[in-house]
Amino acid sequence: MIKVEVLRQAKRRRTIYAFLALLAIPLIVMTALLVNGGPQDRGGQPQLVDVASASGLNFALFMLLATSQFLLVVVVSLFAGDAVASEGQWGSLRYLLTRPIPRARLLRTKLVVASLYAAVAVVLVPLASLAMGAVAFGWSAVQTPLAGALGINTGLSRLALGTGYVVATMAVVVALAFLFSTMTDAPLTAVGGAVVLVVVSEILDQVSALGTIRNGLPTHYWLSWLDLLVDPVNASHMTTGLLAMVPWVAVPLALAFWNFSRKDILS
Repeated sequence: MIKVEVLRQAKRRRTIYAFLALLAIPLIVMTALLVNGGPQDRGGQPQLVDVASASGLNFALFMLLATSQFLLVVVVSLFAGDAVASEGQWGSLRYLLTRPIPRARLLRTKLVVASLYAAVAVVLVPLASLAMGAVAFGWSAVQTPLAGALGINTGLSRLALGTGYVVATMAVVVALAFLFSTMTDAPLTAVGGAVVLVVVSEILDQVSALGTIRNGLPTHYWLSWLDLLVDPVNASHMTTGLLAMVPWVAVPLALAFWNFSRKDILS
């Protein structure tokens, strides 16, 4: 079932358009950096954007940062939010369950395939950016804003770890969108619901008056992978972030399976 579902989703236009968008954004940014001669010094504390054109590795790291805060959230929500709701919208959900296929098995298949496409979407950004950046800006050491230069091998390993951490953060988006997908027959509602919750979390995380309450928000530790650009690396925030995201993944998925197991399938 998983292989069939993977091939089925690969042929859908929304999948093709989503991946094309993820390839187009780095190309547009790369072109802008080449045309404008790179980011300008804005004064104050240097940031990753200030060294985005220093090397292909720098460009890949910057694009991972730039896309992980919104674009990847939308794309991942699209894959997970569309998983079950689209079947309901097309009126094919009840026919899938009359084969017969246990509801839990169907839902597991949908979740695995949605998670697979979400992970591929995240990995595609740094891989494509690395290839484009190597051609446009050369293949050299990573220039970090505060820690100086990191060797190529070190930079590659930090990029891989950072990508893995972003994949883990997107599990929260998958879980939220998947829950909404089992609650509605409108894919856009499921996608929009997950995106709105993430945006609200990011806004609340900027409100310092909330104090330690912010530590419980799903997006509070999303940028902790930037600690990888400091030498020596302090992984404490990343570890805390991974642990903090567990309930935001486990609870929505448990609710999704519970809701789908007792839901009347009318479409």
